[in-house]
Amino acid sequence: MGLRSILLSFGALCVSPLVACKVMTTLKSSKFGSLRSRFSKAECVLVLITMVWGVTFLLVQHALTASGPMFFVGLRFAAAAIIVALFSLRSLRGITRFELKAGFFIGVAIMLGYGLQTIGLQTIPSSQSAFITALYVPFVPLLQWLIMGRRPGLMPSIGIVMAFTGLMLLSGPNGASLDFSDGEIATLISAIAIAAEIILIGAYAGKVDVRRVTVVQLSTASILSFLMVVPTGEAIPDFSWLLLASAVGLGAASAMIQVAMNWAQKSVSPTRATLIYAGEPVWAGIAGRLAGERLPAIALLGAALIVAAVIVSELKTKGKASSEADEKQGNQACD
Repeated sequence: MGLRSILLSFGALCVSPLVACKVMTTLKSSKFGSLRSRFSKAECVLVLITMVWGVTFLLVQHALTASGPMFFVGLRFAAAAIIVALFSLRSLRGITRFELKAGFFIGVAIMLGYGLQTIGLQTIPSSQSAFITALYVPFVPLLQWLIMGRRPGLMPSIGIVMAFTGLMLLSGPNGASLDFSDGEIATLISAIAIAAEIILIGAYAGKVDVRRVTVVQLSTASILSFLMVVPTGEAIPDFSWLLLASAVGLGAASAMIQVAMNWAQKSVSPTRATLIYAGEPVWAGIAGRLAGERLPAIALLGAALIVAAVIVSELKTKGKASSEADEKQGNQACD
């Protein structure tokens, strides 16, 4: 499928989340009061960037016909860093060492996450890549357990089991296989890196200036990706308008995604945000379907299990939810 056709499909998909948010907002005055879902402005932004994030899988795969993966990732994030910097010139003057440190660590995670994901896209369908990438959600509590000693609760544990079951069904040419291809392994590791990125963003959120840290993390990801071109043996591609348009377009998308995530997660709860993020592989699957990708039925079952695992991982048991509510009220009383 040509770039024109993909961009037309992208434009068509852009309408849906905006319409969905408008409908959800309209429901505020409807008779279904207690049953309606209320979307704030921040949540509507997350719905939009989730859709954009999903569609980028197909666009990146198409761009790889003109460039190697690490060079393209470097070019993509260089464009993103420049775009954010142009809108943040005044705030950049007050950057602190702590923000440089935060941006560097997040940037390393971004480079690993997007770099390995792009390498995987060379050999696996964009929709399959998106569903494997979605494993970053159940990976978050798993990493917190392995690194910080925070044992996951019942629901995250169930989500982890469901996620790996879904991965087994999604992998391999016929599904239900543990014989992962190189592209699947690279994408699986990228999901771990993205989980680390989410943890780092959560750790630094509220302590740093969003625009300054975003510029640093995007610049770091770009520089490290370019440096990886040498050890990976990639050839520097010839100039092409396809490569330039893809890099600038996806760079703008990356900039929007990173700024929006850092901004929205200040007011949107992790549970609510994760439920919205669960739609990302679905959007990628829709885009892939429009492009002619077809996954086996058993692989689709695995994909559905992964999406369910994403949602289950963020659900809380009644006892835990009550405990957190009591703790929050206690903290407010102390204040």
